[in-house]
Amino acid sequence: MDASVAGVVGAAIGVLGAVAGGWVSVAGQWRQQQRQLQAEREHRREAARREAYGALIASTKLLSAAWWRFADRVRDEQSTPTQWRASFAEAHEAWVQFSTAIAAVAVAGPVAAAEAADELRVAMYEWEMAGIEWFAAALREGHGRLAECDECFKQAWQAKRAPDRAFQQAARAALGTEHP
Repeated sequence: MDASVAGVVGAAIGVLGAVAGGWVSVAGQWRQQQRQLQAEREHRREAARREAYGALIASTKLLSAAWWRFADRVRDEQSTPTQWRASFAEAHEAWVQFSTAIAAVAVAGPVAAAEAADELRVAMYEWEMAGIEWFAAALREGHGRLAECDECFKQAWQAKRAPDRAFQQAARAALGTEHP
């Protein structure tokens, strides 16, 4: 092999080495970018879940407080149907916020948290229905000191406690904050 052929072969090997090295570098950078994008997606998903879960927990507490204010108002001998209506309207507005928060959890996921949120929605709906029935009965009777309605209301409140705790547990599991 003469020197010129050896020079050409050497140059070709050098070019191939440079191209291969460049390709390895590009592939490594691409993998790093993909890992970074995945980490950012996971961060955004976790932030969205934290926001949705927090909104549901807060709206559940607000709805509960609104229904207890209604119950206190309707039990009060000095209260009027106008005051009952105002308390009922407050509970209805809290339901709207609660319902919106349930939808946000359904979107944010995961499935286990969405299912737990739906179970909470069903239990809160039952409590809502007990409150609505009490309101209607109080309007019919002209007073809210109705032991049967009060008892149904309290039973529905008790029934919502387990789904409330179950949602919080599902949220912790989804966020990876559940401690063994």
